[in-house]
Amino acid sequence: MGWYAFYARVRASSQVPTDICFVAPATPYDPASGIAPDAPRVVPTNARCPVCGAFPSRVPEWAAQVIFSDGDAYFFDSPLSLFIYLRNLPRYAPSRTASEIAASYVRATEGGQWIATNEAVYVQGSSVPGPMRQGNLPAFEDVMAARHFISRHGGTVLHSPDITVQLLQNLAPTIHRADHA
Repeated sequence: MGWYAFYARVRASSQVPTDICFVAPATPYDPASGIAPDAPRVVPTNARCPVCGAFPSRVPEWAAQVIFSDGDAYFFDSPLSLFIYLRNLPRYAPSRTASEIAASYVRATEGGQWIATNEAVYVQGSSVPGPMRQGNLPAFEDVMAARHFISRHGGTVLHSPDITVQLLQNLAPTIHRADHA
C-alpha cells in the first residue's frame, strides 16, 4: 500500500468532532460612526455569528446584536442565536460577563427597525422557519404586531423572560446542548 492509500484510509476513518468552535471576532466601536457606543449598528458584511458561524448580513431581517461596555459588538443570524448566546455566555464568551453587556437588539420581523432585546415581543412555534431552518423566534415591536403575524403564521407570544434554556434546547437541540447549559 502506497503512502497515499494509507493516508486516505486513516483520514477517512477519523472522527469528526461533534462540537465545532466558530471564532467570531468582535466588531469594535468606531467613534467616527457618529452613533452612540451602545446604539444599534449596521451588520458588517463579514461578521460571523458566534453561536453558529453564519453570516448575519445574509439574513438582515433576522439579525440581532449584543454590544459590550468596551464598545465591542457581536452579530447574530437570529434572535434564537442571540438568546442561546445570552443564556450561556460562559460557553460562547468565556472572558465576558453579563454585567459587561451595554445593550442588545433584535431586528423587527416586520418593519426592520432595531428593538431592545428585552422590550421586543417574540413569536414561538410559527410556520416561518428561522435562517437555520430550525426553531424560530421572530421579533416584533409590540404584542399587536406579533398577534397579526400569528393570525397568518400561527405561534404563541413570548416575552424575553419566557425564553428559557429549556425552550432554547427544544428549538435548537443541535446548537444549544443541555450539557453546556
